[in-house]
Amino acid sequence: MAVLSLGFFSCRSHFPVLPLFYCFSKVQFNTVAAAIETVDDKDSDHLEKGSDRTSKAPEWKKLNSKDLGITSSMISKPTRLVLNGLKSKGYDVYLVGGCVRDLILKRTPKDFDILTSAELREVVRTFSRCEIVGKRFPICHVHVGNEMIEVSSFSTSAQNSPRNMRTGSGKSNGSYDEDNTRLNNCLQRDFTINGLMFDPYAEVVYDYLGGIEDIKKAKIRTVFHAGTSFQEDCARILRGTRIAARLGFTISKETAHFLKNLSFLVQRLHRGRILMEMNYMLAYGSAEASLRLLWKFGILEILLPIQAAYLVHTGFKRRDKRSNLLLSLFGNLDKLLAPDRPCHSSLWLTILALHKALADQPRYPSVVAAFSLAVHNGGDVLEAVKITRKVTKPHNRSFFELLEPEELDSQTLLDEVMDFDSSIKEALGQMTDGRFISKAMAAYPQAPYSDMVFIPLQLYLDARRIFECVKENGQKGFVPKQDSKREPEDDLETNPILKKHKEKSEETTKGFAEIKGKVELLKTKSDQAPLKAVPSRKKTLSVSQVSCHTNISNIINFFKDVGQVVSVRLDLNREGKRLSSGFVEFASANEAKKVRLVYSLIMKCILLVI
Repeated sequence: MAVLSLGFFSCRSHFPVLPLFYCFSKVQFNTVAAAIETVDDKDSDHLEKGSDRTSKAPEWKKLNSKDLGITSSMISKPTRLVLNGLKSKGYDVYLVGGCVRDLILKRTPKDFDILTSAELREVVRTFSRCEIVGKRFPICHVHVGNEMIEVSSFSTSAQNSPRNMRTGSGKSNGSYDEDNTRLNNCLQRDFTINGLMFDPYAEVVYDYLGGIEDIKKAKIRTVFHAGTSFQEDCARILRGTRIAARLGFTISKETAHFLKNLSFLVQRLHRGRILMEMNYMLAYGSAEASLRLLWKFGILEILLPIQAAYLVHTGFKRRDKRSNLLLSLFGNLDKLLAPDRPCHSSLWLTILALHKALADQPRYPSVVAAFSLAVHNGGDVLEAVKITRKVTKPHNRSFFELLEPEELDSQTLLDEVMDFDSSIKEALGQMTDGRFISKAMAAYPQAPYSDMVFIPLQLYLDARRIFECVKENGQKGFVPKQDSKREPEDDLETNPILKKHKEKSEETTKGFAEIKGKVELLKTKSDQAPLKAVPSRKKTLSVSQVSCHTNISNIINFFKDVGQVVSVRLDLNREGKRLSSGFVEFASANEAKKVRLVYSLIMKCILLVI
């Protein structure tokens, strides 16, 4: 198995209560020949030859930010602190890039990028928590609370600007007072809509490239000739696709033409960069649109040949407006996410593997439902089978991956669920096997060759262990206990992790507090007093309504494996059967946010078939 790095992850033990079920619209499929069509059809409005640029250079514009609907309250507090810190030292500061575009579009920016007249070393002297990163294109990372703000310098960008792109230069001492200096920086941007500068103090937006007009037209256009732009930085091919999918913008004719014809260049990118771009596409609320565009421009067969082969096999055309199970799964995921509310990358990888397993071997809807419920309740397969057999609602029959429903007895359904679990893990392995990937499109010789594996071992394990609890509990004949007199102390006797913590607390007298009906776990050193106060909500993940039939160590290990845990507190109800409440505090709000999204979203994308 070709994997790239090491790491560990724990099984998800619980997910919140969901709306009962989603269903999909009916789809139809055409011939395989229709799907492998070229993107260069004569009726394509994206790929006509010739330039879509006018011979006249865009007019330089300085617009009032208030006229564009931008107010200071739209800028995050940490960003304002960095802006104020540099401005108070006499430096000029601007917001640049996609954040200005998003502010104009009334969207919440994923992050804010700052450009300043200060040298990077001066930025470091201004802020205590700041470091310079990057060798080719150095920038400063300024840490404010739990957020990180990127700050770049005019002097650095001028040094890295190609000579033929410069129209002027700032003063030798690093200061500047000319539009040419701002223009030189804008010319280094990828697309015109990202080439805007916003001075929040002068309340002026500078537009030297026609970016405002392209935003009004909802058009994506490279700053200079698209062929040159993509060859200079082939990551722009993926960024352009991602921005078009996220904003719903069209791609200009010239840009689309070279985006398609130079798509092979993405194979030059570092695998880590490809993973980052794919995560931006699939984890931030625009996965379905991204997959459609990747397929439309011939990029999907390079990055995800297995999924591309599925689209070819089902007769899905390049510009097909219909849906299928793969797109429907990601369409439902998109409803739960946003640029400022992403999911963990293991989630979309899991969905890809789950769908591949179904495409390779269609299953009964009841099998998929029972499996999903088992993951949802922490691995209790018997309980999931019992619930599924009570469902009388008709199953959706739109997708070939789902067989015609049949009444299965409990043992047969249980066996099918465990077999489905194995097939998903096998699919995960195949998606990280370069030899297997290279054969995915072998039946279609006109498709480009690709054996690309950009899934690291850490991410593979993250995705695999989402389902690990189902396998373990199924193999052990997991049987829920029904004794209403069961006490929390029973968990301490049977669970070695909880028992170990109990013994440690008795030795130090400052460890874990135990009372009947409550087990409080605190990750503290022996010379520290136990943490009593509930921490801030931003750093905290609340957990509740978890069956104690689920191995509590799975819950604890899950949180500790995916984030730097400060404390874990789990409260049992009087019967000792369920967690009535609890919280997990992490070292930062970002870690808590990452874990919270994985914890809450995984089952909302799987329970979709009945």
